[in-house]
Amino acid sequence: MQTLPSPPTATTPLAAPTDTAIQRRKTRSVPVGSITIGGSYPVAVQSMINEDTLDIDGSVAAIRRLHEIGCEIVRVTVPSMAHSKAMEEIQQRLRATYQPVPLVADVHHNGLKIALEAAKHVDNVRINPGLYVFEKPKSDRTEYTQTEFDEIGEKIRETLAPLVISLRDQNKSMRIGVNHGSLAERMLFTYGDTPEGMVESALEFIRICESLDYYHLELSLKASRVPVMLAANRLMVQRMNELGMAYPLHLGVTEAGDGEYGRIKSTAGIGTLLAEGIGDTIRVSLTEAPEKEIPVCYGILQALGLRRTMVEYVACPSCGRTLFNLEEVLHKVRDATNHLTGLNIAVMGCIVNGPGEMADADYGYVGKQAGWISLYRGRDEIKKVPEAQGVEELISLIKSDGCWIEP
Repeated sequence: MQTLPSPPTATTPLAAPTDTAIQRRKTRSVPVGSITIGGSYPVAVQSMINEDTLDIDGSVAAIRRLHEIGCEIVRVTVPSMAHSKAMEEIQQRLRATYQPVPLVADVHHNGLKIALEAAKHVDNVRINPGLYVFEKPKSDRTEYTQTEFDEIGEKIRETLAPLVISLRDQNKSMRIGVNHGSLAERMLFTYGDTPEGMVESALEFIRICESLDYYHLELSLKASRVPVMLAANRLMVQRMNELGMAYPLHLGVTEAGDGEYGRIKSTAGIGTLLAEGIGDTIRVSLTEAPEKEIPVCYGILQALGLRRTMVEYVACPSCGRTLFNLEEVLHKVRDATNHLTGLNIAVMGCIVNGPGEMADADYGYVGKQAGWISLYRGRDEIKKVPEAQGVEELISLIKSDGCWIEP
């Protein structure tokens, strides 16, 4: 049996899809430092540190922790000029003590000067159209006239253009990140609190960028409600198709919460769109340590067959035919092999479903008779061993095929 190939990185184009693979939407390729998103590149994983950017040591350590466990792009908040300037030292420290990491500066509220400074030191600047040129709400407003709408649009252009030119000239990228909860007031008055308002907000900024011959854009349309997030991204794709645009999309359910439900909520939104071929980079936004987000991201991608970064375990749900403690054995097999990548390992409790249900697995661990385990390579039974030696013999089989690496 040949050694399985290493999983693709987000800097390596994917091979042509098989008939059963998800057909991803074709998009532009957009650089974020050493990572490329969109095009034929794998879906990239992002997260965001919690540390105050002025805490240089803490920020460097947090970025490194995320990157070491597979986070390919790290976002950092830059709410002031001092925070933007701190990014220079953070980048220098990473290069000196670790390695360059693709960094995104998160800019809000009237952030031109802040964004221009950050653009010197990061690979991508994220702006929020609803806050970039902040419109103070008027409690007595009943409508926006076309003149008022256009005047603010021109102010946005004046404020955005210097940043676009800076990023364009540095060959860096921008994320236009629309949040359902922070739409600009005139968008709310014109389109309502709707996915349409989110899409039109993004399109306004895209058109300004394109008019300045700048196309290194990624888009995100996030909401804390999954149906709104789904509708906004689907509509964005529809509008881009109509307008001949092909920008990559960053997916996420914002403020998803924590624990099991936060993971389910994120998976429902991100996974649904990915299964439709929509999405080029993702973040699972949990109210937990950022490191907890990365396994969920890779779990979603692995389940959909979009990245292979871990062992895929196939296991039956157990029933009266099961000949051993299936849950306990699965844990033993996983503990022994979960440091490997790219393998499919099946743990089946009996012969009735075993060989058939695990037909696509690289290795199988099947209970055929009480006290004995049959080990399979693909569809072929290799040997029968006492249950007490099952995990040890499985490891030996993997080693004999050259697919084993030490933990």
